Amino acid sequence: QTRSLLGVFEEDAAAISNYINQLFQAMHRIYDAQNELSAATHLTSKLLKEYEKQRFPLGGDDEVMTSTLQQFAKVIDELSSCHAVLSTQLADAMMFPITQFKERDLKEILTLKEVFQIASNDHDGAITRYSRLSKRKENEKIKTEVTEDVYTSRKKQHQTMMHYFCALNTLQYKKKISLLEPLLGYMQAQISFFKMGSENLTEQLEEFLTNIGTSVQNVRREMDCEVENMQQTIEDLEVASDPLYLPDPDPIKFPAHRNLTRKAGYLNTRNKTGLVSSSWERQFYFTQGGNLMSQARGDVAGGLVMDIDNCSVMAVDCEDRRYCFQITSFDGKKSSILQAESKKDYEEWICTINNISKQIYLSENPEEIAARVNQSALEAVTPSPSFQQRHESMRPAVQSCPPAARTSSTGSLGSDSATLPALCLDSLVAPDTPIQFDIISPVSEDLPGQAKSSGQSGRRTNPFGESGGSKPETEDSILHQLFIVRFLGSMEVKSDESADVVYETMRQILAARAIHNVFRMTESHLLVTCDCLKLIDPQTQVTRLQFPLPNVVLYATHQENKRLFGFVLRTSGGRVESRQTSICYIFESNNEGEKICDSVGLAKQIAFHAELDRKASEKQKEIDRVKEKQQKELNKQKQIEKDLEEQSRLIAASSRSSQSSTEGQFVVVSSSQSEDSDLREDGKKKRESE
Repeated sequence: QTRSLLGVFEEDAAAISNYINQLFQAMHRIYDAQNELSAATHLTSKLLKEYEKQRFPLGGDDEVMTSTLQQFAKVIDELSSCHAVLSTQLADAMMFPITQFKERDLKEILTLKEVFQIASNDHDGAITRYSRLSKRKENEKIKTEVTEDVYTSRKKQHQTMMHYFCALNTLQYKKKISLLEPLLGYMQAQISFFKMGSENLTEQLEEFLTNIGTSVQNVRREMDCEVENMQQTIEDLEVASDPLYLPDPDPIKFPAHRNLTRKAGYLNTRNKTGLVSSSWERQFYFTQGGNLMSQARGDVAGGLVMDIDNCSVMAVDCEDRRYCFQITSFDGKKSSILQAESKKDYEEWICTINNISKQIYLSENPEEIAARVNQSALEAVTPSPSFQQRHESMRPAVQSCPPAARTSSTGSLGSDSATLPALCLDSLVAPDTPIQFDIISPVSEDLPGQAKSSGQSGRRTNPFGESGGSKPETEDSILHQLFIVRFLGSMEVKSDESADVVYETMRQILAARAIHNVFRMTESHLLVTCDCLKLIDPQTQVTRLQFPLPNVVLYATHQENKRLFGFVLRTSGGRVESRQTSICYIFESNNEGEKICDSVGLAKQIAFHAELDRKASEKQKEIDRVKEKQQKELNKQKQIEKDLEEQSRLIAASSRSSQSSTEGQFVVVSSSQSEDSDLREDGKKKRESE
């Protein structure tokens, strides 16, 4: 019965131990959570105090927000102190009693149970040995030892059992105490915490919290209204931008803006990776004043690509890509090939860079001035009533110049008399004259002079200066100057006596390019020599066109845009046979128009002096030939006289040696001497006459 009852008590003790362990874990979680809450509250208060030290990129100096958060930090700091006090009370009143019961009382029960089990086992062993004592051969010594062992083990077992049973009985009371005392401490700590909170939460704080709640509701309503407006804006933009999602929108519905002085967008730029290989990279490009900037993805700011003041821009063919254009700096030392995404962007980039290169962006209303310039270009195809009116709009500075004045950048083989007064446009350029934008003029097939000059088109110029079997014409030329030019166009003109013809041709070609959206220009190298002007392909070194210098009768540069220059070529033949035809060629250079005209003028001067030297040399050769002929005649006459004198001496010697000559022979000799005398007289008279 005792053993059975002991088993019930032990089972109850094990259940109490299991339950207490679970309760201890739950209360420990409360304690840990309270400590974490106290630390988190303190950290929150600290961060709210540091708000005024923060520098938000989009947040201005919001003093109201800063003061509000400071007030919250003060309140939360007080709450943090209350939580710290609550944590201390929970540790003392809740965790300490249950920890003592778990660590001291329950462990004591387990220890006594083990000791009682050991004592019970020792008693059973002693009884077993005592039962084995023999009744025949009794050994008093062994019997005494066994009896003593039984006594000791029984006493130990009994004492251990009494202490163990007492602890089990006491455990029933300690169980109640260990359950109620932690709960009592927990409730008292919470009540104390709430009392401190009620003391800190005054009416003034409640009013503050009410105001803050109202402000939050107002901000929420503003946010909802703003979100609704943004959603409506997004829907409108989606409907309006649907056609723009196409990479190349319809140019009729979305025409290009030609009056821009600022432009930004993504372009593909070509980078050379080897001698013949290249790669394309997509970057964001934008104009900033007179500079072209680029910014790679992830960069903080853009970098300078090129100074586009006085630069040149033209459309180019680049491999198999569309919408490519090339920008060349004003000095020609730097160029960049870019590709636009669509035809609209392609035209807008070219027009924008062209407007910036004219420095229109420096004016007060750049777009208005650009629109006026483009409108003037569009109206330029309508002939003006008179030549003077056109010059008032295009070249106002020319009217103030004296009639016979001529700049160093213009030249003509014609008369240097006064400029043409009030000439009609028809007297300069024939009406309905076609304009050729390609490198070869269409009238060159009908002009024998031009065909002859361009007959060497296609002959490759040796870039290393070596000569083959035939010697080039310009190899012995004194002047060799090379310029980078771009061909704008050419057209037939009716007059070649004034630089105004070149100005009028420039106006019509530029106006035609603006109207027909012709941005493509062929770049070449212009070689100026004393014999001719050559257009050479910069890549293949093939001579595209050759203009004999004597046929270049007029050359001039634009007085405002110094990059534009042109010359008039006079050839024989044309549409009407047996008359001379004049063709004006217009080019664009890298701000070297005056240099090119000066170079052409120098070449013509050198050629003129060379022609004078050639004529003087031919005249001197003719004089030398006459003198040589006279000298030959004189030498011949002297030889004749010498022969006659020799013959006379022979005759005199023969007459002295022959004394027996007959009278008839004497008569013959006398007659011979008289004939010799006559010949000498004739020779003497001839020399005197010479």
